[in-house]
Amino acid sequence: MFHRFNLRLEPMSDSIKHECGIVMIRLKKPLSYFQEKYGSPLWGFNKLFLLMEKQHNRGQDGAGIGCTKIGMPVGEQIMFRERSSDRNALSKIFNFQLKRYEEMVSSGDIHPEFAKTVKLNFDFGGELLLGHLRYATSGNTQERACHPYYRRSNWPTRTMMLAGNFTMTNTNELHERLVARGQHPVFDTDTRVVLEEIGYFLDEAHNEQYKKCVAAGQEGSGIYDTISRELDPADIARKAAAYWDGGYVLSGIIGNGDAFVMRDARGIRPCYYTEDDELIAFASERVPLLTALDKRVSEIHELEPGTITVIKSDGSVKNERFAPEAKRSACSFERIYFSRGNDVNIYRERKALGAALSDQILWAINHDVDHAIFTYIPNTAEMAYFGLLGKLHSMNRELAARRPVEELKAGTLTEDRISDILGNTGPRGEKIAIKDIKLRTFISEESGRAQLVSHVYDIAYGVVEPEDTLVCIDDSIVRGTTLKESILKMLSRTEPKKIVIASTAPQIRYPDCYGIDMSQLGKFIAFQAAIALHKEMGSEDTVLDVYQDCLDQAGKEPSELVNHVKRIYDPFTDSQISKKISELVRPSDISWKGEVEIIFQSVENLHQSCPRHTGDWYFTGDYPTPGGYAVLNQAFINYYENRSGRSY
Repeated sequence: MFHRFNLRLEPMSDSIKHECGIVMIRLKKPLSYFQEKYGSPLWGFNKLFLLMEKQHNRGQDGAGIGCTKIGMPVGEQIMFRERSSDRNALSKIFNFQLKRYEEMVSSGDIHPEFAKTVKLNFDFGGELLLGHLRYATSGNTQERACHPYYRRSNWPTRTMMLAGNFTMTNTNELHERLVARGQHPVFDTDTRVVLEEIGYFLDEAHNEQYKKCVAAGQEGSGIYDTISRELDPADIARKAAAYWDGGYVLSGIIGNGDAFVMRDARGIRPCYYTEDDELIAFASERVPLLTALDKRVSEIHELEPGTITVIKSDGSVKNERFAPEAKRSACSFERIYFSRGNDVNIYRERKALGAALSDQILWAINHDVDHAIFTYIPNTAEMAYFGLLGKLHSMNRELAARRPVEELKAGTLTEDRISDILGNTGPRGEKIAIKDIKLRTFISEESGRAQLVSHVYDIAYGVVEPEDTLVCIDDSIVRGTTLKESILKMLSRTEPKKIVIASTAPQIRYPDCYGIDMSQLGKFIAFQAAIALHKEMGSEDTVLDVYQDCLDQAGKEPSELVNHVKRIYDPFTDSQISKKISELVRPSDISWKGEVEIIFQSVENLHQSCPRHTGDWYFTGDYPTPGGYAVLNQAFINYYENRSGRSY
């Protein structure tokens, strides 16, 4: 498997690929309604683009859109799809389709004021619209791996498109189940396996209804109408999902006009929706629905974990549970970094994450706020930065309020002291790293990326004095590579006494397997630090023992697996590992002689700041599903045997 780094150069300390983005729109009114009310029969199509564009942060490996037209005459195509893995795929797809639309208007094939001509002639002039933005965590980055995936049949009730934000940990097992049934599935991505699994039970449901119709003497279109009416996507999904292990939000469209969106029982992956008399729409983030559809916060709802919303072809909507209730484990990385921060709750949570670092930061600067400068990198850390400054200013005000009373009692309060206390402006925040927007470029090699990051940001020279400590807030630190090769080199040019990098996320110690592309254990800087400490202590035998125990678990059921990798970290405190990380990421090729200290959020503070998103397996090793431990097991074996590549 291979990856290309088409990442806009605005990184965390280490930019990582992560969850995809989905959109589904089901228009409840005919296209003519939107033409009359909004002046365009493409109102739904345009909203699809807006909802995808406002989630473009979620996927840059490709994009895809799909459409199903409800109630088309027999013989007319009902389902359409367009995908691209090109750079700026989203814009290219929509620009191409809109150009085709304008050409058909010019040729007279489409008369916008007559919506029927749009539905008949424009591929995406339909009531059911599906969109997907892809980050590759399975398969490759070619167009054929982009969603939606399409399962064709000359029966609409056996035809389906599927798009999702997910990763399954047991894809091989699911593939083997398909083969055991006598099928011959194309095994390229976990999406294909999931599509075929749902398709299998879709076929079963179709065939069951078909036999009943024939037995009842029905003929022709009556058979199709009955099958379409009786088809139960929720029951199909319930059967298909029985053996899934992973985090997922899946959206599907069936050729008869039925649609569904389902979310895993632990709520690992996010999904929101809104519904009114014109439409029901789903998205991976809340704010796009608010903005693109002009909704209030109270009108956006979270799709409950373990439930599926089914929209039948007649427009009726039903939500029901398809999986037993389970402990909620919503991904905390969504709140720390991935989702856009203009969501009101995420904004507050990121500010809380910054504020929660205040005690550790004060300790790191010896409480000498007068000689500290606070900043942030990248721009997504700005909210945490505001939270930290707000907390420090609050603490400073409390201290300033107490000092006059304390000094009055001590008899040391003078007019000069009052002036000093009142003149204390508190912690000093500065914009030290300034992004050069002219260098918004795409690069293909990680080595080039590391070199260019230091040039994407200019620094504010002359702001930091030699006696100052420069405190920089970051979202998270995964591998420490960019921190060592670029960011610390850049910040050291300000020549402070000390640089403190404060991560709003705890130490990332374990691989993820539910959507985030970070499964190579040996690349994590926290893991490297723990291994280095074992070498210093002469306890390398622990590493060998863990490897042997991981090998001994081979062939066991995932539910029987134990997290032996925790023993790599157990002998050391968080502070010891942080100190070793500070040593490992300090650049060796700089002339600056100051100190570097890396500090991390505590898991306890993370949970307090993000109380509804407690998924923390990458920090704690406590995986929400059995498959997570199987992935961890393989990741450690891969590390010890010096094998690269994903562990799932």
